[in-house]
Parts: sequence; C-alpha cells; structure tokens
Amino acid sequence: MALTQRLEFRQSQSLVMTPQLMQAIKLLQLSNLDLTTFVEEELERNPLLERANDEAPAGEAPADAGQYSDGEESGGQGDDGFGGGDAFEPGQEEWMSKDLGTRAEIEQTLDTGLDNVFSEEPAEAAARNAQDAAPTTYTEWGGGASGDEDYNLEAFVAAELTLSDHLAEQLSVAFTAPAQRMIGQYLIDLVDEAGYLPGDLGQAAERLGATQADVEGVLAVLQKFDPPGVCARNLSECLAIQLRELDRYDPAMQALVEHLDLLAKRDIVALRKICGVDDEDIADMIGEIRRLNPKPGMKFGSARLQTMVPDVYVRPGPDGGWHVELNSDTLPRVLVNQTYYSELSKKIGKDGDKSYFTDALQNATWLVRALDQRARTILKVATEIVRQQDGFFTHGVAHLRPLNLKAVADAIQMHESTVSRVTANKYMATNRGTFELKYFFTASIASADGGEAHSAEAVRHHIKQLIDSEEPAAILSDDTIVERLRASGIDIARRTVAKYREAMRIPSSVQRRRDKQSALGNVLSTALSDRSRNTEPA
Repeated sequence: MALTQRLEFRQSQSLVMTPQLMQAIKLLQLSNLDLTTFVEEELERNPLLERANDEAPAGEAPADAGQYSDGEESGGQGDDGFGGGDAFEPGQEEWMSKDLGTRAEIEQTLDTGLDNVFSEEPAEAAARNAQDAAPTTYTEWGGGASGDEDYNLEAFVAAELTLSDHLAEQLSVAFTAPAQRMIGQYLIDLVDEAGYLPGDLGQAAERLGATQADVEGVLAVLQKFDPPGVCARNLSECLAIQLRELDRYDPAMQALVEHLDLLAKRDIVALRKICGVDDEDIADMIGEIRRLNPKPGMKFGSARLQTMVPDVYVRPGPDGGWHVELNSDTLPRVLVNQTYYSELSKKIGKDGDKSYFTDALQNATWLVRALDQRARTILKVATEIVRQQDGFFTHGVAHLRPLNLKAVADAIQMHESTVSRVTANKYMATNRGTFELKYFFTASIASADGGEAHSAEAVRHHIKQLIDSEEPAAILSDDTIVERLRASGIDIARRTVAKYREAMRIPSSVQRRRDKQSALGNVLSTALSDRSRNTEPA
C-alpha cells in the first residue's frame, strides 16, 4: 500500500476557557471585601478605568456619562451564568451606569466588532491579560505548575488559630442538623475573646425563630467544647464547667462557686460555714479554684476584626412576601473612559503603545461587564433561595426545607458550579440574622410512599423521639427504628440511622440497655436503703 500526502480541512467545536472567562469566574466567588481590593488594584493598573460619579442622584446618569461606556449589554443567558440575566426592577439598578453611544466608534477604531475582540484574541495577548487580570493575592486556576517568579512562600504559612475557628470546627462535628448548626454558629459569633457569652440569650431565640429550650440545648453542648469553661455566661458558670470536667463539682464546691463574692472579700469564716467544711478543706478548695482559668478563650490568637457586610438584604414585603435586593454599597462603580482612548488612538504612533492601550480597553470593558453579571447572578440565586426557604423566614429555623445546589441551578437555569461559587463568601441579612448563603442548603431523605421528601433534620428529630420514648425493657435496635420510620413513610437505610444516631451522640442499643438497667438498679438500691433507714428504731 503506497503512502500519500494530502491536505484536509476539519471543522470542530471546543470549549475554551478564555482569560476573560477565568476572570469572571474568579470575581463571582470573591467576597465583597476581596472584590473591592481587586477593583482598587485594577484602577491603579488600568489608565482607562475610572470610578463612577457616586454623588449623582439615584436613577440619574453622571454628568459626563457620554464619555464613558461599560461595553455592550449583557446578552443571552449562558449555562454558567455569565451570558446575561433578568432585568432589574426600577430602583435596583442604581449601581449601573450604561451608555452605549460610542460602540460604533470603538469598532471603527479597532476595525472589528467587540465580539471578535473578546473571542479571537491572539495567544500572546491572552497570556498577558491572564497574568494582569488575576489578583495578586490569589493563586491561579488550573493544575499547571507556576514559574519560580510566582512562587510565594508566604502562601504556605499557617494562619493563627482563633477561638471562633476552633469552636466552629467542633460545631461541625457535634451537630448535623442545620437548625442546630445555625443556632450554634449564632452563639459562637457572640462569644468574646475571653470565651464568654452575654448573660441574656432570650433575644437569640426570638431572632432565630427557635424556642428557648432549643437554644439552651445547643448551649449545653457548646459548653462541653474545648477549652473547658468556654461559652459560659458569667465567672461562676465558667468555673463550674471546668470543675465538672475535672469531676470536682461536689455540693461543697458548688456552694463555694456560688459565693465568689465572699472569696473576693476573703471572708473565709463565712465560706467555711456555708460550705460545711473545716479549715484544711476550704484551703484545698480555694487552691483548686485558683488553678482554674477564668478566661479560657485568651490562649487563642486574636484575629483581626472585620465587619461582616451582607451582600443581599431580605425584607418583608407589603403583600406578605419578601423583597430581595442587593447591597449597593458593596458593588464597585467603575466606568471605561472612551474619550481618553479615542484621543490617544489618534496620537499614538508606536505599535507597542497601541497594543498596550488596546489591551487596556479590552480588560477594562470586560471587567465592567463581569461586575455587572456578577451582581445579576448573585441576585438571581438569592431570590431563588428565599423562595425555596420561605418557611424559615416566616416561621423560624425549624422549618428549613431540604435544598441542594441542583434544585436552585435548575430553577434559575444555571450550572451547579455557578451556584456553588455564588453561595461561597456571600452573606444575606434577614429578619432572623445574617447568614452565609450556603447555610440554607440541607440534605433530604426520600419518602417511602413516593410523596414529598423529608428533610434530614426532621428524620434525626424523629429518631431521637423514638429513642427517648423507649422503655427500659424494650430498647429499640437500629433495625427496629428503620422499620418504624418506614411505617411512617420515611425510606432510610440502617447505616443512615446508625450514622445519625452516632452524630447525635446516642449510644447503641446494647449500651443503652446497660445504662438503663444500671440506672434502674441504682434507683431500687436507693429506695431500699431509704426504706431500711426509716424502719430502724430510734
């Protein structure tokens, strides 16, 4: 068979991750503080970018709006959320200032359309733009190794562990129910640097829409966290927690802790009388008190305090619904100075200078478009979350519905990865507090009869109720719990029941049977002892 040479033309389609798309993805997952820092760096780097006139009245364009443009309008909506968005309602587009009157002039100057500028960029300019557009404080995307000049040794330095981070790590292990995690995170946010909570937590229950018993139950678990004594509401409670941890909280020590004012006055005689001990015992007890840590949170590093600024506001509407709007104070206002570019393009003769300003125009135009689309995407995702979790905003944390990224992505016709980026580092201010968007996503359990799915929180609550109501002579095994749940219309596996039971720190059926038999034996022994004592002759 003879070998021949020939030329062939093949047409194919492929998805290319352009530098501009990479920049838009990075902007979407940045928090409002990081976004402000990034935009400030771009304003210093790009001479064609300028801040918008913030002093212009709401709804009116700046006085020199005709000299600026933010590029073309957002087109059709793409799969990953960067192709367009729903139109804003009146009064919600104060942060946007658009003027497309100079589009034809730009295309005439570039001798091509703006779409071609973004999609057909040369490889050399693409690499340069990717390097310039990336924030200096963040690593590059992708799996390729960076050069030696990009190697930053400070990126490997571990941050100092703070008390809030230490408690949050324990919270994620102690609770699996979303409602309990929300309550726990709310209480952790109230802990000061010494490890204390405010004395009155009644406002927490009212604000979260939970019962006082739910808050007290979560608080009881938080007070068992490391370091001992954390999440106490006063000094006496802090010392009592540490003494219980050391198994030294007997009635005499309890009386001493409850009368710390006498210890501060050094009234040893009164303390000895109240505690019912002699001089040697009271001296040992005071020595144990002095060895405790009155400020357990001080051994952790203190983080730089940053105000948590919400990205979205949710307010009750006049019709009984909810009004969702963006926080315009966190949205950077930047414009592209087209007049400056037009004047420079007529005077610059060097090819290198023309290439520099052309790249600057492309980066500036794309940045403004990416900021516009980022705000639209956040608003769409937040609106859908509020619609899905209407029960939480109306009735409280106990009415959280099972929700995942796919449900929100399908409802707003975006990709799950886009929803995941939007919910990271974004906060929503509601009538029940400020929460990160990802807190509203909870797992679901399928229904045995094909009906509506059950939330994982409701299933865990049902398991706990079954175990709490069991009789000492009829301890429920995991298989029996599975049968009763399926009879109630909840389709769940035995290993899932065991996982939920262990997450709630409920022992196995064998251990529960031993504990209840031991407790019953102690009660009978005490009763017999009291009876024999009462029947003894005087």
